[in-house]
Amino acid sequence: MDDMVYYMIRAIEKAKEAAQKGEVPIGAILVDEQNRILAEAHNKPIALSDPTAHAEILAIRNAAKLLNNYRLTSTTLYVTIEPCIMCAGALVNARVKRLVYGAPDLKAGACGSLMNLVQDSRLNHRLDVVKGVLEDECRALIQDFFSSRRKQGGEVPKRS
Repeated sequence: MDDMVYYMIRAIEKAKEAAQKGEVPIGAILVDEQNRILAEAHNKPIALSDPTAHAEILAIRNAAKLLNNYRLTSTTLYVTIEPCIMCAGALVNARVKRLVYGAPDLKAGACGSLMNLVQDSRLNHRLDVVKGVLEDECRALIQDFFSSRRKQGGEVPKRS
């Protein structure tokens, strides 16, 4: 199995954990250049009462703590949905080498959809980006989550 598919499947599993807890289903896996998993995370803004507790941010924080280094050079982040502006900025600041994401976020995506912060030539670091890995599965997961929430008449949390 292709490494990108393997890690995206793991990210999807993390996203499903988030959905089971009522969080927007986004999962992230951060690996080093030897393809060792440094961190796995899913969205937790509701559980942590923290608007910055996106899957990408939590994975970055956990890996940085593990490596005792705020620079995550030579790493790849796999995430189910295109990162938002906050997460894209964190990826640039952490010097993540590559981003692999599943489905685009046409309303808030900052890695090619709404804007492309992670490849902006004005910044001092740019990421390699691979889009669309298991895109249909990633899109269905988030669409099903929001559809289910609307049918239940419950409050639909905003995209985290």
